[in-house]
Amino acid sequence: MLNCLVVDDEPIARNGLMEHIRQIDFLNPVAECKNAIEASACIQNKNIDLIFLDIQMPKLTGIDFIKNSPLLPAVIFTTAYPEYAIEGYELDVLDYLLKPISFNRFLKSALKAQEFLSVKNKQEISSPSDFFFIKCNKKIEKIKMNDVLYIEGMSNYIIVHTIDKKYISYLTSKSIEEQLPHNLFVRIHKSFLVAVNTIDTIDGNEVKIGKNTLPISKSYKESVMNRIGNRLFKR
Repeated sequence: MLNCLVVDDEPIARNGLMEHIRQIDFLNPVAECKNAIEASACIQNKNIDLIFLDIQMPKLTGIDFIKNSPLLPAVIFTTAYPEYAIEGYELDVLDYLLKPISFNRFLKSALKAQEFLSVKNKQEISSPSDFFFIKCNKKIEKIKMNDVLYIEGMSNYIIVHTIDKKYISYLTSKSIEEQLPHNLFVRIHKSFLVAVNTIDTIDGNEVKIGKNTLPISKSYKESVMNRIGNRLFKR
């Protein structure tokens, strides 16, 4: 299931795309936004796999949005202006849908996205990084990925909590999140990024990792549950 975000300043266009998404069983219409500013906040709070992005929007165009946000999820452009096609492909978007968008053309694009993201996810799962380096106390420290319990973000630095040690580094929480394997970590709060395989218990709005109890904020609860959904056995 691909979690989808629609970004378009025209309500009719947004409604049409959301309706197309609802008709395809492997797409999940998570949210819609009327401009790139709203979309940026939405991406931080929700687990988005695929963005259907309009180009001509007020304040910030879709093209400028991509240029200013290098670590976006997969993007499919939706626009009424064919002259942007070449620039769109130079930005590595998956596809370029010209309005008005027929369902058949939309389905073809959705299948293309499904195939691309399936291959990408298999590559991430089969070959995750075993370790990473951070600057800490004027030294460069090697941290094993499997040793990380969670990462705590402070005002202008982070604390990496591992099985047997804490590392303090002058990085932002957002910057380290962007560089860590997406399939191994999940944000539960603006101040906490946790390793999924270390979660022992989810109790209401709290996560328990060993002796540590961390809060889950309301804005991240849905994305946390989405991340563990494929491991959650049901009746």
